[in-house]
Amino acid sequence: MRGDFVEKHADTACSEAGSPPTYRQIVAKAVRYLTAHHVPDPAVAAELLVARLLACGRGLIASCLDRPVPPSHVEAMRRALRRLAADEPLQYVLGEWDFRTLTLRCDPRALIPRPETEELVTRVLKFLEGRSNPFVIDVGTGTGAIILSIAAEFKGPGTFWGTDISPKAIDLANFNADFTRLAGRAHFSVMDGLDGFDEPGLADVIVSNPPYIAHDMCAALDPRILRHEPLLALDGGAEGLDFYDRYLGDALNLLKPGGAVFFEIGNDQGEALRELMTSYGFSNIRIEKDFAGLDRYASAVLE
Repeated sequence: MRGDFVEKHADTACSEAGSPPTYRQIVAKAVRYLTAHHVPDPAVAAELLVARLLACGRGLIASCLDRPVPPSHVEAMRRALRRLAADEPLQYVLGEWDFRTLTLRCDPRALIPRPETEELVTRVLKFLEGRSNPFVIDVGTGTGAIILSIAAEFKGPGTFWGTDISPKAIDLANFNADFTRLAGRAHFSVMDGLDGFDEPGLADVIVSNPPYIAHDMCAALDPRILRHEPLLALDGGAEGLDFYDRYLGDALNLLKPGGAVFFEIGNDQGEALRELMTSYGFSNIRIEKDFAGLDRYASAVLE
């Protein structure tokens, strides 16, 4: 059955009605196909694929469902459904994904931006309230989602910088800066961590969603993640803490007095992060939970 959606279903609709299938028929049959292939949220996936074809929001497709589907869209659906059935993430199949107020290009050069990370941005923005001309660094920027969102939503002047060790990820982040019209406000550099910054007391905030999966746990990840998202952005070393340890050490020199670090963390790493931050002399340490009630965010201030 894999890969035969259009051959079995769309062509049948044509022969029965004597005309091309409608988008309503395509959506219904796509849902059945995706369900049979155990693709998560099949109705959402089918509707988003059609919305992408129609270049409109998912909420607007209802008015188009009874239109006939042109052959080019039938072929595009065939390709997309085959990719989803082969466990490719929906975000990569669509080629873009919404993150807070922005729509970003999304492909295997970087991790898929996730809802939990949107809340990390919320915490940074709250900390920056009332600050004048802040300097913010996003380490391991990937798509640029974090720093672009901060740059877009912070009201007032500031310097917003994203770094990544992957040149491909930086190419993607630069594309997204252009795509979101933030290229003049957010900047990106290929860099190993924070190694390119050497001015003491430079930054108000260092933020990161670093690799935090323990090395031995990576093999157990969902195949949609393991086969398609970059392992470099997932593997956090033996206990998943390697990058926190490194970035906290660098932050001691780079942060202004009163500056802060903000991290996304694994759901079993809260106490380890608290101990690590304490060992580096940070204060006002906070371990906060996500929507599911799991430890997900760590922050601390350098007095």
